[in-house]
Amino acid sequence: MVLITNDAQAAVAGIEDGATVLVGGFGMAGMPTVLIDALIAQGATNLTIVSNNAGNGDTGLAALLAAGRVDRIICSFPRQTDSYVFDELYRAGRIDLEVVPQGNLAERMRAAGAGIGAFYSPTGFGTDLAAGRESRTINGRDYVLEYPIHGDVALIGAYRSDRMGNLVYRKTARNFGPVMATAADLTIVEVSEVVETGAIDPECVVTPSIYVDRVLDLEAAGVGVSEAS
Repeated sequence: MVLITNDAQAAVAGIEDGATVLVGGFGMAGMPTVLIDALIAQGATNLTIVSNNAGNGDTGLAALLAAGRVDRIICSFPRQTDSYVFDELYRAGRIDLEVVPQGNLAERMRAAGAGIGAFYSPTGFGTDLAAGRESRTINGRDYVLEYPIHGDVALIGAYRSDRMGNLVYRKTARNFGPVMATAADLTIVEVSEVVETGAIDPECVVTPSIYVDRVLDLEAAGVGVSEAS
């Protein structure tokens, strides 16, 4: 059964030190900022974070990095004009980085959710990203072997949930959240509102409730409409 709560700490309870945490968002679109703040307060450390980028400004994922809770980050775009928190940590040798091309990042998580053991991708072949990795030529094209990325936890932002945990997203906030929800043992979602079961047209559901474990109702928590949604 899905836990629906207005308590952010209850939503992130039990996340352990050393966990691999998949964090949704493309920049700040779809970033589960309230859940991240709750994780900072919860205290889990030595985390591996999987996200599209390495934080923006000093909020959300950047705040988690600044708190010193992250040992390693796997992402596609670690450096941007406002990624100064990550930049400082990386230059000081205080965080490890694995760069993964964006399409490969999404597909590696999708593979984890689909139970695929590995797959070949042409992206990155012949570059430093493929150094020392298994490769293969298929029908005259060169490929690199990629393995799934599985999360202990996924933190994602959606627009709306029903009381069963079926999710819909709003515009570009629907980015990595759907694949991350399938790729983690524990999926925790913050939403702008929770509606009664049946209020969402089944044809519009993007993430079915079977992939969702906990839902933080921001409206009930008095947070208001999340920028993440």
